[in-house]
Amino acid sequence: MATSAQMAAGDPTLIAAVQRARKLLHRRALAAAAASVVPIPGLDWAVDAALLSRLVPQISAEFGLSAEQLDQLDPNKREQVQKAVGLVGSVLIGKMITREVILRLTQSMGLRFTTKQVAKYVPLAGQALAATMGYATLRYLGEQHLRDCVRVVQQSGLKLQGPGLQ
Repeated sequence: MATSAQMAAGDPTLIAAVQRARKLLHRRALAAAAASVVPIPGLDWAVDAALLSRLVPQISAEFGLSAEQLDQLDPNKREQVQKAVGLVGSVLIGKMITREVILRLTQSMGLRFTTKQVAKYVPLAGQALAATMGYATLRYLGEQHLRDCVRVVQQSGLKLQGPGLQ
């Protein structure tokens, strides 16, 4: 499967949005990795959910796809974007991110979260594994959302106008 950067190739404003979103994603994934090392049961899950609930709308905003930005579009363009969202199958674009949405998203990653939870209790190697899995899990979920955003922008013909602005 192509990465979001590969999908955006040829469109400088879309490439710039992908780069900004990836920078956000990398910072949040590092925070998830740090939380994964702490041996307090459930802390990493809470941190992952909090990070995702803030990260997803920020990524969407980079592509002009936050709920507020979509509300400002003219009705015809908004309908095109909503059709593209339906074709892509994203449950995150243009929606208010609630706890239930994040829980559904993380359920698809359940085995990784469980393995990460158990691994962090093994001294050193387990904590390193938990941190790696914490980073990789958040990075995977964020990259998946990034690809969805790129596809929606391309399919709807939405024109990005600047850093995080639509």
